[in-house]
Amino acid sequence: MGDPRSVVITGASRGLGFASAVRLYGEGWRVVAAMRTPDLGIPLLREATGAGDDDDRLIGVQLDLLDSASITAAAKAIEEAVGTPYALVHNAGISAAGMVEETDMSLWQRLFATSVLGPVALTQALLPSMRAAGEGRIVLVSSVAGVRGQPATAPYSAAKGALERWGESMACEIAPFGLGVTVLVAGAYDTEIITDAGTTDDRDLAGPYARLHHTMNTRGRFAMRLARPPERFTDGLLKALDDRAPFRRRGVGPDASMLLALNRVLPSSGMHHLSRIVLGIPRQGSMRGGAWPLTASQKAMVWAARVLPAPLLRRLAPKEQ
Repeated sequence: MGDPRSVVITGASRGLGFASAVRLYGEGWRVVAAMRTPDLGIPLLREATGAGDDDDRLIGVQLDLLDSASITAAAKAIEEAVGTPYALVHNAGISAAGMVEETDMSLWQRLFATSVLGPVALTQALLPSMRAAGEGRIVLVSSVAGVRGQPATAPYSAAKGALERWGESMACEIAPFGLGVTVLVAGAYDTEIITDAGTTDDRDLAGPYARLHHTMNTRGRFAMRLARPPERFTDGLLKALDDRAPFRRRGVGPDASMLLALNRVLPSSGMHHLSRIVLGIPRQGSMRGGAWPLTASQKAMVWAARVLPAPLLRRLAPKEQ
């Protein structure tokens, strides 16, 4: 048997990247785990995989996508460690919460640097050898927020959308040389990117968008109860690494697959209203002049107050202590 195929995974210290590194190591790949702090992350990966300190199938590389010098050094370290990797998985990312009016421009710059500009620079550094090898796969981990722009996550949605457009363009350019691109549209997974550890929160919960934040928070907490563990994501990654088409977009998770299907058949206006209704956002113009539209539960209470007899309402009302 020949040497195992090599894969580079960015953001391998946690979440989807960590789970992917563990799974691919278990599948026999030589895994280059790229992360900001290998001294902390690699011991955890070795513990999870059972790899020894001298196991050359698990290699840590320091990578900070916000630092061009770090990207250059990481590309050099990757080629010195494994030569030409067969696959490059761009998984590193951060998230953001806040309306466009609330988010700071430095957040936009950091998100685009992490999700687009840094990955482009790393890909540019590794493409010459991958192109010369005549085979390989570049996998871009996107999100349902990249399929349609979602409220309160505009910087994240914009960065993921740009990631997908970059992948589409690059796929046409590199296909004649035997390479391909797969975009993985990830649904809801229980990772640190959706907790305080992985999200920059610029929301003003007492500002003009408070009504929207309140409803979206309530529905978001409910939706996260259905989030799958990161290990479930790795099945989709394995399929992506086996892709042979020049370009492929895959939904990973039922929510992502459903959104991709709806996006194909519904017009933009339909998708807009679908997102609005699912997230509980009031209709256009309903908040002019500082109006505060009632939520569905509040409307139900008003309706009950109108139709139920007063004695029954008094019996249902909480008693004072």
